[in-house]
Amino acid sequence: MSALPTTGREWHLVARPQGWPTAEDFALREVPVQEPGEGQILVRNLFVSVDPYMRGRMSTAKSYVAPYELDRPMEGGAVGQVVASNAEGFEAGDHVLHWFGWREYATVRARTAVKVDPAAAPLSAYLGVLGMTGLTAYAGLLRTASFKEGDAVFVSGAAGAVGSQAGQIARLKGASRVIGSAGSDEKVKLLVEEYGFDAAFNYKNGPVSEQLREAAPDGIDVYFDNVGGDHLEAAIGSLNRDGRIAVCGMISVYNATEPAPGPRNLARLIQTRGHIEGFLVGDHYDLQPQFVQEVGAWVRSGELKYRETVVEGIENNLEAFFGVLRGDNTGKMVVKVGD
Repeated sequence: MSALPTTGREWHLVARPQGWPTAEDFALREVPVQEPGEGQILVRNLFVSVDPYMRGRMSTAKSYVAPYELDRPMEGGAVGQVVASNAEGFEAGDHVLHWFGWREYATVRARTAVKVDPAAAPLSAYLGVLGMTGLTAYAGLLRTASFKEGDAVFVSGAAGAVGSQAGQIARLKGASRVIGSAGSDEKVKLLVEEYGFDAAFNYKNGPVSEQLREAAPDGIDVYFDNVGGDHLEAAIGSLNRDGRIAVCGMISVYNATEPAPGPRNLARLIQTRGHIEGFLVGDHYDLQPQFVQEVGAWVRSGELKYRETVVEGIENNLEAFFGVLRGDNTGKMVVKVGD
């Protein structure tokens, strides 16, 4: 067996950001690599994920998941190759999905890792279209928003990893109309020409409420919210009777230093008998087998398309994360750590 690595680089949170995170809040450090103990595997990460929810973990505010610890490695989805195993069922050379990203090497309890097949799909896909982000879109649309055939659907942040998949799933499931918002004319073109949205608009080109009314003159039945703020208010304003809103994220307020104003038209939910519900993907892992079977088939057939924005090198992990917060990515943002 070849010699195991002795050191590897990993990102630590060193200060809790106030407002927008800055480079001074983080440090890339070289640390000893821990050999796997009983029931553990040592993984060389190949791709790691950066996601908007990670901004919340940098704060000590009460949330659904524990905050990152200061001067400790941060966490997130990762796909890598086992280089050493001290656990039954795992061998060197296996590829696994786990939750110890933001680093080159991870010593992982084997029971928290899942084998993945690089022959069935590109490894990075297990962090996106066939991973947590894909299941988020699937569960949010079909279960939380109770989507049904014939619904008109509006998706904000529609060129992102979750939004692009939510809109395509709605189309494939028989939506009467799918509308998306994005932050550039290039992304708008992508939504319509590649992802098959019926209409899309650049939210920077004018008031969201006006652009949504133009794109959906007959109103919407479902809103998949990734943005919050003016998008949520606009969706409430266009909601049809018995409309449903699934709140996945509110990236517009993640870096706010003051409380964000709520939608000014909540009373319209009374008129429309509308429903608004937040959800977390972790509550819906019972859908995983159904999700992999259905979405995997769409990916293989080419009916569901996906994009990735790939940043090279662990040293650029932080800039990739900043890019997600700015909306620089098209589709899933991943960092390629190794070959």
